[in-house]
Amino acid sequence: MGRFFLIVVAALVVILVIGGIFLMVWDIPAPTARVERVIPDARFPR
Repeated sequence: MGRFFLIVVAALVVILVIGGIFLMVWDIPAPTARVERVIPDARFPR
């Protein structure tokens, strides 16, 4: 039982390390949708 637990923990550590490396090197594209919003003048303090 102890050996099985050690293998499971080692597999989880390997998965977490690989996931972290993947997130560090993944080139996530920036959003390209243009957002235009009209803000009324009443919202600005005078």
